[in-house]
Amino acid sequence: MGLPFMKMHGLGNDFVVIDSRRDGAVITPDLAQALADRHRGIGFDQLAIIENDRPPGPLNEGDEPLPDAERPHLALRFLNADGSISAACGNATRCIARWVMDTERLSDLRIRTERGLLRAVDAGNGLTSVNMGQPQLGWREIPLAEDLDTLHLPVEGDPVATGMGNPHCTFFVADAEAVDLEARGAEMERHPLYPERTNVQFAHLIAPDHLRMRVWERGVGVTLASGSSSCAVAVAAARRGLTGRAVKITLDGGEIAVDWREDGVWMTGPTTHVFTGTITPEFLETL
Repeated sequence: MGLPFMKMHGLGNDFVVIDSRRDGAVITPDLAQALADRHRGIGFDQLAIIENDRPPGPLNEGDEPLPDAERPHLALRFLNADGSISAACGNATRCIARWVMDTERLSDLRIRTERGLLRAVDAGNGLTSVNMGQPQLGWREIPLAEDLDTLHLPVEGDPVATGMGNPHCTFFVADAEAVDLEARGAEMERHPLYPERTNVQFAHLIAPDHLRMRVWERGVGVTLASGSSSCAVAVAAARRGLTGRAVKITLDGGEIAVDWREDGVWMTGPTTHVFTGTITPEFLETL
């Protein structure tokens, strides 16, 4: 019968989404890499798998079970284009949340990810907001290879380190457009200070509440947008005193709003469900 999928994007940051809640489809890194090929597969920045949340119970050993009103509606897993795991993917989370809220007539959604429990809400006017949780600011949380000041890494360009469930390295520059993103991004992704590799952003200030950002995603490369990277840049800019906690960020693929609140970092923007299709049995048999 093949494997059904959906193609979605948030500001050009594109995803293949597989809903495995019914048939329990097994998604492997090899399958992810094959599907990510933009010439021989489908093409995506991340692969997102929708799963049933595990049976009711505590989040962690020793915790109290969640009440029904706080229990997740579903769970998400993410794989990068190279088959590696990503604990967080903000734009994919927004896209899937929009689709689920529309199809199930919900205005508020709770999602379990490796990042933790995330909340998504209908922001009106076709926009979707997701709370990506509190940023990780300590060197072990991000993680870094050693105990360093995460606000000023000892690297040329004076970047900021931030964790949003995945590691980030943010450079504030005079002109993000002038940066050789492919060369600098590839170099920094595998910097020794980041044992799990890192996403890399270059940003400059347009106004006290407006940033221009370009992004290199670990395991992917240059992307038109990135939700977790947008959150990391907003947090880094606020920590440096360049902006307040609520900012607009202009990416190669469009604009997103980020607000670092008391309960976490909220990101709000548009989503697009491009098409639904089926991966053929013949393709699957070649893997």
